[in-house]
Amino acid sequence: MSQIHSISGRGIPLSGNDIDTDRIIPARFLKCITFDGLGEQVFADDRAQAQGQHPFDRSPYQGASVLVVNRNFGCGSSREHAPQAIARWGIQTIIGESFAEIFFGNCIALGIPCVTVESETAQALQSSLQRDPTLKIRVDLEALQVTWGTLSAPLEIAEGPRQMFLSGTWDACGQLVSQAQNTQAIAASLPYTHW
Repeated sequence: MSQIHSISGRGIPLSGNDIDTDRIIPARFLKCITFDGLGEQVFADDRAQAQGQHPFDRSPYQGASVLVVNRNFGCGSSREHAPQAIARWGIQTIIGESFAEIFFGNCIALGIPCVTVESETAQALQSSLQRDPTLKIRVDLEALQVTWGTLSAPLEIAEGPRQMFLSGTWDACGQLVSQAQNTQAIAASLPYTHW
């Protein structure tokens, strides 16, 4: 199982409140059979409108793994495609002021910790990343701290999801694989599995 204790990497600032799932991945991309290729379409309409100046298009932020957002990120429809697109672009964790509940749950299922910070911290992180896109950010789920440069601040995540990441129990497939022998033994003992 995949335990997640901390994530470090360069960050990408995405300012604005109430960024909904339709902006994250527009509805026309929901017709896909698999999630492959969704990373290329993340924020497709916002990026087209920004004509190359959207953070997800700007070269200094390519390869970033930490997304820094503001309030109520991921609101709107419950589409799983939104966190899938973000993850497939390369984001491994999201720092924000608050998250929509279903988006947060979908992120947990994919192993993407969504942690909250005070508004001032989110804005300070975004400003720091705008000044220096090479800045490394560390999200520590054990210490409940976010660190960037010489600065650090507390972060929050509910204890249940936090323990799921620390123990690896967020990973349903990993749990099944790690318990394969037990699963086979139980299946073999069930009378209706024998033909």
